[in-house]
Amino acid sequence: MSNSVLLTIFLFREDSTIFKELVTNDGISDNLDVRVKDETGAMLGIMRASKAKYIADERRLDLVMITPNAQPPVCQIMDYGKYRFDAAKKAKDAQKNQKKTEIKEIRLSITIDTGDLNTKSKQAKKFLSDGDKVKVSIRMRGRQMVRPQMGVDIMNSFFETVKDVAAMERKPAVDGRSIVMNLVPINSK
Repeated sequence: MSNSVLLTIFLFREDSTIFKELVTNDGISDNLDVRVKDETGAMLGIMRASKAKYIADERRLDLVMITPNAQPPVCQIMDYGKYRFDAAKKAKDAQKNQKKTEIKEIRLSITIDTGDLNTKSKQAKKFLSDGDKVKVSIRMRGRQMVRPQMGVDIMNSFFETVKDVAAMERKPAVDGRSIVMNLVPINSK
């Protein structure tokens, strides 16, 4: 039946989600013994695939091999187009409900004032409450390279302002000209 081929082409154009292709109708060898379920899930027993195809054709449905590795393989009589549509819908809904964690960056300075530090911490709290990770960095310039401990102290005081909503994933560490610290929301741990 070319019916199953048309369904496959249509569904790939409709949705870019990749499914495990199931063998249907003419793809199943006629002289193969298969265990058959009907559209309600009731067992019809073990029979030749040709007889199962005939039953599926009478009901205007498709014969789909759902577990090819079983002995004998299990086939089900179903509306394959509806099955594919429902599977695509479930996959789309599952993908919609997933939260993708982003890493937001906040840049501080060694010469930052307390008002600016509070503003930056308020922004970091907003990111953390949204479930995102926060990378806090300080870029040292000129003579600041001589005293990196001042930058680490700024990082620690910044963490003190956000410690009620954040946990330190990576402690402040000097990395060349930068000092970097990573924060994660407490509720994600």
